[in-house]
Amino acid sequence: MSAAPLHPLAQAANEALAKDCPAVLGMLSERGKRFFFPAKGILAQGAEAKQKAKTANATVGIATENGAPMHLACVHKYYQGLAPTEIYDYAPSYGKPELRTAWARKQRAQTPSLGDQPTSNPVVTNALTHGLGLVGDLFLDPGDEVLSSDLMWENYNLNWETRLGAHYNYYPFFDAGLRGYNLKGFGEALARFRGRKLVVSLNFPNNPSGYTPTRAEARGICDALKAEADAGTRLVVVVDDAYYGMFFDDACETESLFGRLARASENLLAVKIDGATKEEFVWGLRVGFITFGVKNGTAAAYKALEDKTAGLIRAYVSNISNPGQSIVLKALNDPEFHAQQAEKVALLRSRAAATARECRKAEYADCWDVYPFNSGYFMCLRLKEADADTVRVRLLDDHGVGTIALGKQELRIAFSCLTEAQIPAVFASAAKAVRAVRGR
Repeated sequence: MSAAPLHPLAQAANEALAKDCPAVLGMLSERGKRFFFPAKGILAQGAEAKQKAKTANATVGIATENGAPMHLACVHKYYQGLAPTEIYDYAPSYGKPELRTAWARKQRAQTPSLGDQPTSNPVVTNALTHGLGLVGDLFLDPGDEVLSSDLMWENYNLNWETRLGAHYNYYPFFDAGLRGYNLKGFGEALARFRGRKLVVSLNFPNNPSGYTPTRAEARGICDALKAEADAGTRLVVVVDDAYYGMFFDDACETESLFGRLARASENLLAVKIDGATKEEFVWGLRVGFITFGVKNGTAAAYKALEDKTAGLIRAYVSNISNPGQSIVLKALNDPEFHAQQAEKVALLRSRAAATARECRKAEYADCWDVYPFNSGYFMCLRLKEADADTVRVRLLDDHGVGTIALGKQELRIAFSCLTEAQIPAVFASAAKAVRAVRGR
């Protein structure tokens, strides 16, 4: 059975990319090429009516009362400081315009390496996971190649491999001596795909290891990617900044790699996935963003990518939570926001320091090696002569301590949700569990 004809709006978006950013058009999946935002659909007609229908607006699929969205008092009593339109109304599929503007302004302020490089306007997503799903829909066909470190968040596999059929390739995240990021291995892995299309995932601070590259390592990563793009590889580089801002070591690169990558090459499309989830400590609000950047990217090309992204959102979730977006916007504009955020990051920094002291005690040297960590929520132990899941279960059953087993050797510990008083006992119990599993 032949595919349905390409919609004229999808064709127009593809033509805009072909004219201004042809390499990016070649990076799109078949689904990505087919998608568009229904510019004359119900939402678009409703948005037009919202501006012009001064007599009566009979377009929107909501109920109204007294000039505001109809709502129940038993629901509304749980909201304070939000107008009914900020809670109950539908948000645009692209996201609330004022939130997109505020987040773009925030990104610019925190990423000086962008300079005057144009980027797309951020599109609001249902947090980070949804952003990854959108990347997969736009750029991955079954069998397409993905490059990732071996230390990664499982939702990447679930989204891109299990759901979309992409083929994963891995390189060791750390060098053999556990001194830092494995820049040599990363460069060698990239070279295997020279001249082809490749989706690369970069997640710093890393989940699960809690490591952010140093400034020198960050430069090396960007240089390696630019060299491969200049050699003809078509790269979609996903910069997952979920834990942005949680840096606990002065050596960390504190600027997103998106800034340098967004202007690196016409063959390199940088995709920034970020959000309020961790940065504003609002995990349950599910408000994230996806932003595109490419050398010589034009307004028309970025509009095409934004339209395709919003079309995907329209297709299967319609739009993102309006109250969640409203709260995030109010927080960004609150004069106390930065001071309150810094206070919480300082608390996490203190927990990370306590964790570093405890996990590296000489009395535990027979039980594990410690992967470097300097940021984020997590750290990882590489267990010696003990299966990680067996240790995890023993630690839970015998000591009441919950951890996450990854692979055969790695045990992830989230210091973000431990008090400093709990940290020493967690590692003492982990050592007991390792030794019990080994029988000595």
